[in-house]
Amino acid sequence: MFPADVDPAQERYVGRVRRPGLLGILLLCGHRSVTSLKMISNAKTVEAYLASLPDDRREAITAVRETILKNLDSGYREGVQYGMIGYVVPHSLFPAGYHCDPSKPLCYAGLASQKNYMSVYLMCIYGSKDHAKWFHDAWKKTGKKLDAGKCCIRFKKVDDLALDVIGEAIRRVPAKKYIESYQNFLDSRKTKSGNKPARSAKPAAAKRKTKAR
Repeated sequence: MFPADVDPAQERYVGRVRRPGLLGILLLCGHRSVTSLKMISNAKTVEAYLASLPDDRREAITAVRETILKNLDSGYREGVQYGMIGYVVPHSLFPAGYHCDPSKPLCYAGLASQKNYMSVYLMCIYGSKDHAKWFHDAWKKTGKKLDAGKCCIRFKKVDDLALDVIGEAIRRVPAKKYIESYQNFLDSRKTKSGNKPARSAKPAAAKRKTKAR
């Protein structure tokens, strides 16, 4: 399952801001509370997002951003998505987009400054058990404590992070590979849904007759 597999109706919990599935995506990824979502930015560009941050937060976010960009496959694009810095598969490469809202490009990673901490979002970890296992094992070897949800890595300063592991996690999944995994995920959902047996009314009727006796 990918964190993007959420009900768009969940958007109603995020104040007056309408972003399909935003709450579901962030909470599934590892947000601790809805309160932190109040820090979602209205910035339209990455530069504006960074400029809006306090100096210490800007420095930390910039350091992580540089690590991501250094290892990011050329198929991805950087921009602002869901009120944070996002790394997405553009529609030019994957026209279908995010399946709950095809008008949005498929999200691959994210970087945000929240109320009490900062976050790095790695969707590829949540979508692949093998990649997740590698990531947790690699992080453990660094000796640093990992404060994470399903794909959200929380930190208060850059020194909390194993930047080399984050960079390698980003590098290991090029856009074409990510699209393939995502498409396989969508196909598996359709298969499961198609194989689900229809309910029969006969057993229920039989039960009613038994009770009547």
